[in-house]
Amino acid sequence: MVHLGGLLTPQEKSVPLKSISVTLSVCEFVAGVSSTLNYKNEEEVPLEAFFIFPMDEDSAVYSFEAMVDGKKIKAELQDKMTAHTSYENAIIRGHQAFLLEEDMCSRDVFCCNVGNLLPGSQAEVTLKYVQELPLEADGAVRYVLPAVLNPRYQLSGCSKDSCLNTKTPVVSLEDLPYTISLVATISSQHGIDRIQSNCSLSPIEYLGDNKTSAQVSLADGHKFDRDVEFLIYYSAVHTPSVVVEMGEPTTKPDGVLGDPAAMVTFYPNIPEAQPSIACGEFIFLMDCSGSMQSPMNKQRKSPLRIEVAKETLTLLLKSLPLGCYFNIYEFGSTYEAFFPNSVEYAQSTMEEALRRVKLMRANLGGTEILTPLQHIYKQPSVPGHPLQIFVFTDGEVTDTFTVAREVKSHYLRHRCFSFGIGEGVSTSLIKSIARVSRGASEFITGKERMQAKALRALKRSLQPVVDDVSLRWDLPDGLSAKMLSPEQTVLFRGQRLILYAQLTGTMPPAEATGEVCLKYTLQGESLENKVTFSLQPKLDANLTIHRLAAKSFLQIKDMGLRETTAGDKKDVVKVSMESGVISSHTAFIAVNKDLNRPIQGPLSPRDVPRPLLLRAAPVVQSFPQQNGTELLKGIRSFGIRMKQSRKKPLVMKLNMPKRSLSCVKSSGRQKGCPEKPKLCGSAKKTSVETQGPVVEDNRLVELISLQKADGSWDLNEGLALVLGMKLEDIQAALPDKDANSSSWATVLAVLWLHDHAKDMECEWELLERKAVAWIRIHAGSVRHELVKAAIGFMKSSVDPAIFGP
Repeated sequence: MVHLGGLLTPQEKSVPLKSISVTLSVCEFVAGVSSTLNYKNEEEVPLEAFFIFPMDEDSAVYSFEAMVDGKKIKAELQDKMTAHTSYENAIIRGHQAFLLEEDMCSRDVFCCNVGNLLPGSQAEVTLKYVQELPLEADGAVRYVLPAVLNPRYQLSGCSKDSCLNTKTPVVSLEDLPYTISLVATISSQHGIDRIQSNCSLSPIEYLGDNKTSAQVSLADGHKFDRDVEFLIYYSAVHTPSVVVEMGEPTTKPDGVLGDPAAMVTFYPNIPEAQPSIACGEFIFLMDCSGSMQSPMNKQRKSPLRIEVAKETLTLLLKSLPLGCYFNIYEFGSTYEAFFPNSVEYAQSTMEEALRRVKLMRANLGGTEILTPLQHIYKQPSVPGHPLQIFVFTDGEVTDTFTVAREVKSHYLRHRCFSFGIGEGVSTSLIKSIARVSRGASEFITGKERMQAKALRALKRSLQPVVDDVSLRWDLPDGLSAKMLSPEQTVLFRGQRLILYAQLTGTMPPAEATGEVCLKYTLQGESLENKVTFSLQPKLDANLTIHRLAAKSFLQIKDMGLRETTAGDKKDVVKVSMESGVISSHTAFIAVNKDLNRPIQGPLSPRDVPRPLLLRAAPVVQSFPQQNGTELLKGIRSFGIRMKQSRKKPLVMKLNMPKRSLSCVKSSGRQKGCPEKPKLCGSAKKTSVETQGPVVEDNRLVELISLQKADGSWDLNEGLALVLGMKLEDIQAALPDKDANSSSWATVLAVLWLHDHAKDMECEWELLERKAVAWIRIHAGSVRHELVKAAIGFMKSSVDPAIFGP
């Protein structure tokens, strides 16, 4: 079952929420969104409606207002406890009231209360937010309008007060009583190359001489079966820039909105460098909960999430460098490590790990991610090998702040690279654990290949550390820059870096310019990137840059209602109130006191229903008694409804679909593959295990599975099957009968990679690097002869220079 934003009522009752209208404006790498929820009470009694919906964790919500029967009511941002009291008092007095708050346990879930909606009354509730948009590896700017809210697993010992624990009825997609519409305007001074989406769109209308803007809308009839995603390809994306935005003159000068703010975008030109000798300790934390049994997307024969994760883990194990240390944890309601402690990467340990990977199943219940993380942090460090943790999960955890706090408390000894798998993944969990540990996060949805993104993260983890990162401003006299973004301590090759600063002092004449310089050190070499910019501030009524700057501050300081320290809470509330950007400690409240007479009598509560999306069948298993009160994700996929009070024991009702389990289909989404031939996502899907003859789809996976830990291949029937040749012919073609047969086999394997899997190079680049290094050491004086003979034997056009001089 997947929860989608919207109002639901009990069975046979009308639903107050009628439609959702979204206006999207994307300018370069920033999105501005206005979302309007349209309500109408068609019952004969006053209603109080509750609406729970997902948001991306990077969204800076800064405005909330209601239009009731033609009258606009602007909400005020207050301390959360004060806002709750104001709302309850208004309801008691019979006034109309509206409350918007961030969930106390997760930054990517919001709850909207609409109180005292009169019979026949109409209300429009509008929230506005701005958001930085991530840049994909192929240059696409990605915007996602979350529509899927999966059930979240309740961590042991955590609070049950999250709005995610509210149980609402579900209906089929066909019976969902509200609709969604979206109109998007996209602009870039560099021009728009193309726009792609996982949903049906109206014809795209390009405007301007160089396609500098475009308009598009969501086609009618969109169902809430997937998030709405846009991939926007600009004609140029790697251009450093600084944009200065005018402040709000009516606010106090020393506040967040008072002075001009600058948004600085860098693309650090970090040269590729060889990994250091101390190559690290790698921990792979793999989600084996029930929901990982779901397919990756809605296509027929789509692979299961767990199978793609296993294939990715196999590729990562093959790509690790000799001399490092590693371990693998599989987790669900319980966890288990492959080895008691991290072991040195060698042929024997790699083979044992691969054997265990093949046995992995999505049968461990819920997503109890906190406990294995705590166990990992208690293990002794391997001297000289910095810890790198790779987390693969579909991210269905309620209390993301608790997990993020745990990761943050150990940030000095490790980095975390997190991967969110499938629809409805918690962006708060995936992004926050990467951010607080100075790592990186990735999301895999639709047809995207997990392998490519995982290998990109592994390459980042192997990069030498960039030290002494600093920002230097060169501004006219009387003007200074105060950083609003957190201190930047980690840079990755190919990364986009966005920073925010407040410009205080006297603004110079319009023609004046400033300069900002990013400085850093890599392996003892000092490097820098500079950008010169105009100091003439631009007017933006929405104060977009100021809001984004406030959000970047809040994401670091705000660790939830319970986890934030007293000192940080004071700063969070101050910045939130000054900027108007909601936090876990503040909430929007609007009260309409202008009714002719207060509403009399009790209110009828109405929870907006959420659509039922059928997912893969759960794996049945038993669970420890102490976990009996936790909602298990595998079972929850079929719609457990829970009733729980403080005095009564838990009551669980399992509503099984009428169709057989074997017919259950995925709720995942599709996404068009980017058009660039270099992109690994265009490759065909493969499976980890191959039975019988090797078909084209599986040849790369089979070749990778045959590689040894040191990077070499043995000359055997398995390799011959992949190459599509007879073993005796390969042996006969060996130019020097005294040469090592493994050297010959390894040269042939590397050539096959370049000839047959070039478009997936980002997935095998690291293991090829190991292979070439092995050849240069072991082939000796016959290396050039082997390479020349292999190119002729394979009828290859590969440049022999790939094997070195």
